[in-house]
Amino acid sequence: MSTLADMTIGVVGLGAMGGRVAERLEDAGARLLRWDADPARRSAPALGALAVADAVLLSLPDDTACDQVTDSLLADARPGLLIIDTSTTSPDGARARQARAAASGVGYVDAPVSGGPAGAESGALTVMLGGLEADLDRAETLLAPLAGRLLRCGGPGTGAALKLANNLLLAGHLMLAGEAMRLASDAGIAPETLVAALSAGSGRSAAIEVNLPKWVLSESYDSGFSLALMAKDVALAARLANGLGPIGSSVAQQTEAALDRFGPGADFNRLVDHGREP
Repeated sequence: MSTLADMTIGVVGLGAMGGRVAERLEDAGARLLRWDADPARRSAPALGALAVADAVLLSLPDDTACDQVTDSLLADARPGLLIIDTSTTSPDGARARQARAAASGVGYVDAPVSGGPAGAESGALTVMLGGLEADLDRAETLLAPLAGRLLRCGGPGTGAALKLANNLLLAGHLMLAGEAMRLASDAGIAPETLVAALSAGSGRSAAIEVNLPKWVLSESYDSGFSLALMAKDVALAARLANGLGPIGSSVAQQTEAALDRFGPGADFNRLVDHGREP
């Protein structure tokens, strides 16, 4: 079985997530080829040069970018290349890319991640894998240094669907956390006391345990994940299956309203503040 030390891996998209992913893989012994829209971040002379790699990992903002990069890779790819897409995209888009890749003899796995840049840096990401079993087997070897948990979700597109469910819940949890903070404040309870109590209670969530103390109470709002990206993910979730119920639909509507209020470049943790008067 191949190890990372035997592999040449391409990484496309070297932003807050992709850059840390590349560093983690290089530290684990892989030979890296890097490509980004910013020429200063590239090590490969052209995107097509990454098609000689054993695998190419994508960390891109949306389906359009993933389609463009995947099709460019497929134009030059040798059979046996594996594309691992860690981007958060639509399940339909992931399934379509997998089908185009398979027609070229190339493997494709949708492998969105949860845990943010800090999780990538420490190797503690949760990775949600969708794809064919043979491709998943190969992907797990490459992803092991990045992941605290690798979850096989099913066939192509299932990893993408699960990530959208995760982000829908996170957006809703953050807005409810904001409501809980305002309730506690009106009752004279300090925010730190609220976080300590709820982190040990049945209402706990990552929004309470991690996001509030790390990015909200500190007023840093620098998680590395924008409100525009969260709004995109929630909108994709809202279009799945037969649509969302009343609670999920409200989360989608309020996330879009928060985007209008705070702007696309704001940190997604601003969702906590959305119910507060301007």
